[in-house]
Amino acid sequence: MDNDEIIKSITKKYRKEIWSRFNKAIKEFELIKENDKIMVCISGGKDSMLLAKCLEELKRHSHYKFDLEYVVMNPGYKKENLDLLKENLEKLNINAHIFDSDIFSVCDSIAKENPCYLCARMRRGFLYSKAKELGCNKIALGHHFDDVIETIMLNILYAGEYKTMMPKLKSTNFEGLELIRPFYYVHESDIKSWVNYIGLHFLNCACSVTDGSVESKRKEIKELIKKLKETNPNVDIHILRSAFNVNVDSIVGFKDDKGKHIFLDIYDED
Repeated sequence: MDNDEIIKSITKKYRKEIWSRFNKAIKEFELIKENDKIMVCISGGKDSMLLAKCLEELKRHSHYKFDLEYVVMNPGYKKENLDLLKENLEKLNINAHIFDSDIFSVCDSIAKENPCYLCARMRRGFLYSKAKELGCNKIALGHHFDDVIETIMLNILYAGEYKTMMPKLKSTNFEGLELIRPFYYVHESDIKSWVNYIGLHFLNCACSVTDGSVESKRKEIKELIKKLKETNPNVDIHILRSAFNVNVDSIVGFKDDKGKHIFLDIYDED
């Protein structure tokens, strides 16, 4: 399948499932504005590769001007994984900057018990620094609908708080940088369907530290939501909507930049 056919598969065959939902998030959350310079983070997985193609096509037809920089951070992939990543970049006609880091080796030496947490933090730091180096003001990540609702459930069940991934987020450590998530409404099942249709194989985690031996809580939550959908097919939609419909008059407490608050603080106010 050539590049034109791949673009057509996104904008035509998967127009409702991928292209329209991608555009809806960009418009609804005002993710891209005139003269933005966006660094598109490509891990080698299906989500970020598809995001790169969607942003490429949006740039081609957009009424406002913005620029894209495609970046791949190699955290220490095995040769066969890095070769596959490069092969897919070529097949998808994505001209990406590839830069190396030693994240996997660092995590293996100092965080053997919980490498995923440190890996995520280090990745974010490297990517922010690279974005500043390239003169970008935004970083596009491939997190999708399922990532969002799983994060809500993870925080409720394992952290005892209500929190999710935001559609966009200002960096607290790198002034002028902002994260955006254009796939906020795109379902993982539709991304997988697209992958099967175009006939390519992408990296999964490709971690050389855990080798898949560490079972994540996210997988557990994914299975829980799948089970709930058997009796309530729209349960995933309702989980996401809950983040848009928090009733502040019916919560016991909340946190903000000023600290923790409880409903009693304002209970007797008229």
